[in-house]
Amino acid sequence: MDLQEAIVAIPAIMMAVILHEYAHGWMAYKMGDSTAKEFGRLTLNPIPHIDPLGTILLPGLLILVGSPILFGWAKPVPINPLRFRNLRVGTFFVSIAGIGMNFFLALLFALLYRLITQGYLDFLGESVLLPLALFSAKSVLVNLVLAFFNAIPIPPLDGSRAVMSFFSVKYWELFYRFEMFGFLAITLLLFTGVLGRIIFPPILLIWNYLIGRL
Repeated sequence: MDLQEAIVAIPAIMMAVILHEYAHGWMAYKMGDSTAKEFGRLTLNPIPHIDPLGTILLPGLLILVGSPILFGWAKPVPINPLRFRNLRVGTFFVSIAGIGMNFFLALLFALLYRLITQGYLDFLGESVLLPLALFSAKSVLVNLVLAFFNAIPIPPLDGSRAVMSFFSVKYWELFYRFEMFGFLAITLLLFTGVLGRIIFPPILLIWNYLIGRL
């Protein structure tokens, strides 16, 4: 990854992870839980959402080591499922809200990239279009990575919470109990490269399709 790519990668990741968390908070609010709003987290202001490690340091480290997969996280929004009007329905939709946001952003930036490369925005000038095209392509990839990664049904990722919502509440304790083990498993899969070999091929295929390279 060259310097120009690195410069656009960090803001692309920051936008993706912050809007991911905002989506969780917004959906929780719609499901009856105003906790995120009460804590000042139901906002598009990036400052309250930034996690120094997950939003800045980790993405920077991945860029420096030339990792093909770039991701990070923002501070999780505070959510109280007991305030949902329907516990299982609320848990499901709040769980998939972040994933849905990342897929939406991937599609949005793919559209922007195609508009640029097909000449519809030429009036903006090359000095604007070149970095904007690079940012758009990178944003598509980053959001696809976050969507696929969070969809993995291993606790505590969003995919596991979505799966959990289909089980009787009496079994939810088992999911919560295995969160620490799940985190260790995810870390191991990530740093051994196993996770990348599993999810990166479909991500790359979809990325190439969305930006018109297939």
